[in-house]
Amino acid sequence: MEENKKVSFRQKNPTICPVCSNEFYREEMLTGGGRLIAGALTDELRRRYEESKKFGIIRPLIYQVTVCPICFYAAYPKDFQELLPEERNTLIEKTSSRKGAMNKYFNRIDFNEDRTLTHGAASFMLAVDSYGCRLKNVAPTFKNAVSSIRAAWLFNDLAEEQGDDTYAKISLFFYKKAYDYYVKVVELIQTGGEPTDAAGNMGPDTDKNWGYDGILYITAVLTLKIGAREKDINKRIENFERCKRYLSRLFGIGKTSKSKPGELLDKTRDLYDKINEKLELWSQQTNQNPEG
Repeated sequence: MEENKKVSFRQKNPTICPVCSNEFYREEMLTGGGRLIAGALTDELRRRYEESKKFGIIRPLIYQVTVCPICFYAAYPKDFQELLPEERNTLIEKTSSRKGAMNKYFNRIDFNEDRTLTHGAASFMLAVDSYGCRLKNVAPTFKNAVSSIRAAWLFNDLAEEQGDDTYAKISLFFYKKAYDYYVKVVELIQTGGEPTDAAGNMGPDTDKNWGYDGILYITAVLTLKIGAREKDINKRIENFERCKRYLSRLFGIGKTSKSKPGELLDKTRDLYDKINEKLELWSQQTNQNPEG
């Protein structure tokens, strides 16, 4: 690739994997120069980027997770080096399962290569697996929530790009994981079960940290997308009523709020209406069939 068309570079100083001691050079995305052309914001708060004539399609997400090319331990940069002994031991024990997953879904993926969409999707899959071995000091549930929804996005991109139904199924799997994690995150914020200051940028995308408002909004989005699949209609209603309370209380449905971005308020009102529609439909169904 010509120098003036590069989209990434390798760090000058090596990164040493704390799990297997492998030395590698992390790839970073270059910024500026018209590389990123921001497009629309989706209902899931994902920022779309338009294709640049000079640089092509650039996906900032694919560079977010540091991955060891040898043992496939993965984490966000600020968490990568600092492992407690028990975390390291667990990650060592699970090395073969990480390698097996990479071989199964990606046919010997090489993280020494420049990153592609495939590397990005794989990196978040590995992040979810690795944070499952971490203790609460790094807020692993928070990290797994945002990693799961990012994995869902990128696997969906892969499914569309390659026409592979397997990737579509993996995307749905990670949407379900994200739903479970975000519900837990809301509980953890209320109970203080994990340090929120260690959560970092909860995005959910890289262009903006929507913070606590975004967490509640995404929880509601995923409830509509995944929670509606709950077989028990009463459980479904309970989940949707909970999300309705979140949206009503925090975003002030029917009111104006100068402290909230208008774009998010508009999306919240639309989501609130969709949740209400589902609740009305299920309420009618339960009234017609009280025994469920």
